[in-house]
Amino acid sequence: MTKIAILGANGRLGRVVSKAFIDAGYDVRAITRSGKIPAELTGATAVAGDGLDREALIRATEGVDIIFNGLNPTYTDWGKCLPMAENVMAACRANHALHLAPGSVYNYGSPMPAVITEDTPFHPTTEKGRIRVAMEDLFRREAEAGRVRTILLRAGDFFGGTGTGSWFDLMVAAKMDKGVYTAPGPADLVHEWAYLPDMAKAFVGLTENLAKLGAYEALNFPGHAVTDLEIKAAAEQALGRALKLTSMPWWVLRAGSPFVAMWRELVSMSYLRFEPHQLTSARLEGIIGTIPHTPLDKAVAAALDDIGVATIDGVSEAA
Repeated sequence: MTKIAILGANGRLGRVVSKAFIDAGYDVRAITRSGKIPAELTGATAVAGDGLDREALIRATEGVDIIFNGLNPTYTDWGKCLPMAENVMAACRANHALHLAPGSVYNYGSPMPAVITEDTPFHPTTEKGRIRVAMEDLFRREAEAGRVRTILLRAGDFFGGTGTGSWFDLMVAAKMDKGVYTAPGPADLVHEWAYLPDMAKAFVGLTENLAKLGAYEALNFPGHAVTDLEIKAAAEQALGRALKLTSMPWWVLRAGSPFVAMWRELVSMSYLRFEPHQLTSARLEGIIGTIPHTPLDKAVAAALDDIGVATIDGVSEAA
């Protein structure tokens, strides 16, 4: 049985990816700082390991075939990203393990390309974008040197799963129990979203088709390129009631950003909410077959159930 270590298994992506690999029959080792994992990850082995402690991370991942890099510091802690990435590379080298990682759209900067392909050049215009590019440069160097094979899957904003900390749960759905939908940007602007259960299945598909992949691959995951109006309509269908549309008060965050670190970080990335963009892939379907894609209405309904917003049918995929 193939052994995979999921780093950051308590995180919103790590939880869903862990479950997908459990369901696919892998021997899953869920790595968290505390060594404790969510009850939903029945079947996984919980192990303590800190992404900032290289030796501890190597011990925690000993003997695995694959390391999934779900480490994701908070927005105000991104100085940890590159040291963590270097430690993950060390763990992969020590175990001769394949490295799986999510990628972001931060690399492209502002103005955002309206359509992002695997060949779209990077042009980071923020510190977070430059950090992401530096991480991917590290992964590519390790692969080209024959030390660590990396398969990266790039996606937009996350939704779905029981984890917290995404735009979906913190903003879009935060007031739905009060009948309010909060749009982070213009409600008619196309934005790229990734439904995590679909993305997790795509990661499984990639590990099962490694013969079609090189030493370093950076692929796009085309999720849901939709407007807030479309998500709002799907939410209204799931809830069985109308929602009032409101907008995120960016002016408040801009005014307070000199004094509140998190607001400052959010404002620095706010262009993503005002510049339309979507991901396409010329390669993913040819590698894994049909790309997992839950219809928007079903994905939104399940995502709401996952975060405790009661829907008509109760369709959570996290159970």
